[in-house]
Amino acid sequence: MPAPHDLPEPPAVAAPLVVSDGKRRTLAFTLDDVQSEMLLARPDALVLDYTRAMMCFALFAPRPRHIVMVGLGGGSLAKFCYRHFPQARITVLEIRADVIALRDVFCLPPDDARLRVLHCDAADYLARTPGDADVLLVDGFDRGGLPPALASSAFYAAGRRALRPGGVLVANIFTYDPDYVSFLQRLRDAFDGRVIWFRHIAGNNRILFAVRPGTSPLRAERLLGRLARRGRDRSGIGFGWANRLLARGVVAWLARRRG
Repeated sequence: MPAPHDLPEPPAVAAPLVVSDGKRRTLAFTLDDVQSEMLLARPDALVLDYTRAMMCFALFAPRPRHIVMVGLGGGSLAKFCYRHFPQARITVLEIRADVIALRDVFCLPPDDARLRVLHCDAADYLARTPGDADVLLVDGFDRGGLPPALASSAFYAAGRRALRPGGVLVANIFTYDPDYVSFLQRLRDAFDGRVIWFRHIAGNNRILFAVRPGTSPLRAERLLGRLARRGRDRSGIGFGWANRLLARGVVAWLARRRG
């Protein structure tokens, strides 16, 4: 794996906002835009709908060996995966040092043989990374939304190369983003159209699942094909209430499996 490189000093940005009320702790970049939420009594639990929806990658890759995450935030996805995928290595790519500095505040375990949090530019890192990831979770936002560098054609192509055949890229994109249609088309182009999503599973967050094809259809590719045949007019799969139950069910299944 390539080593992270020294980053140039970023332009001045507002410090992340951390708020606690005795039961919950949140991370935000603006007062009205919560990026991450943690229950103080259960710091490994997934609170926000979109985080549970992203865990539906386990339908495609139930026992990943290497999970790569773009964006740390409050560490919700990293903590959950660290606990419930004990066989997996987890690499987190985060461009903001001030976000990484909050890892203890959000109860993220220290780095060890299974977990690494790297201060680096994810787009550059993935472009230099061999294809050894089973899952790539793209959840990198700033106060302006999804940075264009994390939804470019080059980024999605690098994401595909970073995955093993049958690997899954999971992208969190706001449906109201004015560039949403362009982002979706770039992802489809990079993955030869192998992209699906579950309708209304997480409000305005659309969670896209893209599978890297293999020389022969692998588990993830076969499942994606079956699900795609259920979609109507490329509008997504299923119904919102059922999909939200599905996401909760996947999270509960993983918790029981770990226990």
